[in-house]
Amino acid sequence: MAKVFTIPVPPDLSRKKRERTSDPRYVDGQKMLVEAIKYLAQADLVANRAAIELLSEHVRTRFRMTDTPLA
Repeated sequence: MAKVFTIPVPPDLSRKKRERTSDPRYVDGQKMLVEAIKYLAQADLVANRAAIELLSEHVRTRFRMTDTPLA
């Protein structure tokens, strides 16, 4: 069995932190998904349950939890 070696590196405090900015396209996409979920729920909640679950998974996470490179 292989051994794992870790070499501790102290943080560089002189490095300037980058400001985090949100991508407006991502925010607009999330809003569009929410509107689609509302539409599907109003049209037929029971028949559209699978589609609503798929879209809500996209809203909750940046990537679908069901995404896999093997599929």
